[in-house]
Amino acid sequence: MRMHSEWMQNLFLPASVIGGFLALILGPEALGLLLRNFTGDDSFWANGFVTEEIMEVWSELPGLLINVVFATLFIGTVLPNLQRVWDVGGPQLAFGWTLGWGQYVIGLLLAMLILVPFYDMPVWVGTLIEIGFEGGHGTAAGLQGTFEELGFPEAYDLAIGLATVGILTGVIVGIAFVNWGVRKKHAKVIKDVEGMSAIQKSGVVEPDSRGDAGKLTVRPESIDTLSFHFTIVGVSILVGYIILQSITWLEMTLFGSDFMTYVPLFPLAMIGGLIVQVFVSRFDKLKLIDRETVIRIQGFSLDFLIVSAIATVSLQVIGEYLVPFLILAAGGIMWNVIGFFVFGPWMLPDYWLERAVGDFGQSTGVTATGLMLIRVADPEMKSPAVEGFGYKQLVFEPFLGGGLVTALSAPLVFMWGPWPFLIFSSVMLLIGLLAGLLYFGKRKPKYD
Repeated sequence: MRMHSEWMQNLFLPASVIGGFLALILGPEALGLLLRNFTGDDSFWANGFVTEEIMEVWSELPGLLINVVFATLFIGTVLPNLQRVWDVGGPQLAFGWTLGWGQYVIGLLLAMLILVPFYDMPVWVGTLIEIGFEGGHGTAAGLQGTFEELGFPEAYDLAIGLATVGILTGVIVGIAFVNWGVRKKHAKVIKDVEGMSAIQKSGVVEPDSRGDAGKLTVRPESIDTLSFHFTIVGVSILVGYIILQSITWLEMTLFGSDFMTYVPLFPLAMIGGLIVQVFVSRFDKLKLIDRETVIRIQGFSLDFLIVSAIATVSLQVIGEYLVPFLILAAGGIMWNVIGFFVFGPWMLPDYWLERAVGDFGQSTGVTATGLMLIRVADPEMKSPAVEGFGYKQLVFEPFLGGGLVTALSAPLVFMWGPWPFLIFSSVMLLIGLLAGLLYFGKRKPKYD
C-alpha cells in the first residue's frame, strides 16, 4: 500500500503504522462493531476479520516486544562513558521530565478548576493524563483495581480512553511534525524530500545502494547467526528480569512495601543489555556479536510492536464523562504540542526535531510510539536521538511513564489532597525546565 500511495509516502508513514490501522479497521473495534448490528454478538463476523484469539495474542505483544527493543539498544556497541551518557542523554531527560511532570500540573489544575466543581469528579482524576498518555494501556489496565478501591471505577475507562487518544494522536500528529520539520528544514537527517527518487520515497532501497543486513559470525552447523543473536537478546532480558525481581524481593523483605511491582521490565532489560555487553566486551575475543544483526532484531520487534499496539487500540470509550474526558485529552495534547514547539528547540542542543518528536510520541502515546517516530525522522539512526532516548529511560522510567510516580499518583492525591502533589509536580517541572533551558540548551553539541 505504501509503495503505491503517494500521500502515504509524503507523510513518511511506515508500513507498520499502515498495517496497524488496517488491522484496527478490519478488527472488532471497527468492522466487527458494524457487522454486529446485522449478525449478532455471537457471530464469527462480530470480530470482523480479526478473530478474538488473534486479538488476545496481539494484545500481549507490545508489552513483550518493548523489552526486546530496549534490550538491543547497547548490545554490540562500544559502551559509552558516563560523560557521553550525560551529554547525549541529559538534554533528552530534561525535555522528557518537563513534559511528564507538566502533565500532572495541567491535569490537577483542570481537575481543581473544572472537573471537581462542575462535574463532581474526584480530584485525583487529574492524574489520568500522565497515567493514560505516558503510562499507556498497560499501566491504565494495571491500575483498574486501584481505581475501584479509590471509589471511582469509571476512571479505568477514562484512562484507557486517554491512552487510545494518546496513541492515535502521537502517531498522526507526530508524523505530521516530522513532515513539517523536513519541509521547514528543521530535520538534519532527512533533508531533501523533494529530491528523493520515486523508489526511495516508496521505501525501497535502490539496487545499487543495498548494503549488508548483518554478518555471519557463527557457522550454521553449530547455530544459525540469527538464533545466536536472539539468544543474546533473551539473556539480556533475563538479566533485567532477575534484577527487577531481586529489587522487588529486597523491598518487600526490608520495608514490607510493593512499590517496585509497578516498575515495568523494559528499562531493566536495557540494563541487562548493558551488563551483557560489558561481559561481551571483555571476553568475546572472536567478535561474535554483530551490531547490524542486532539492529535487524530491534527493527523486527519494533515493526510488530507497532502493528499490534495500533491494532488492539480500544475505540469504544463512550460514557457519561465524555466532556471531562475531552477536557483532559485536550489539555494533555496542548501541553505536549507546546512542549514540542517551544521547549524542544531551546532545550535540545542538536538534532532537536529528531529528539523532540521521540519524546512527544512517548509523552502522548507510549514508549513504542516515541521510538517509531524517531525511526521515521531518522530511519538509519544517524542522529543521537535513539541513543539519548535510551539513556533517558534509565532515570525516567522508574518514576514516570508507568513507573513509581505513575502508579502512586492517584492514591497519593486521594490520601493527601491535590495541593502537596501539585506543588511537588510544579517543582519537578521547574527543575526540568531550568536544566533544559539554562544548562543543556546553552551547551554546544559535542556529538553530532
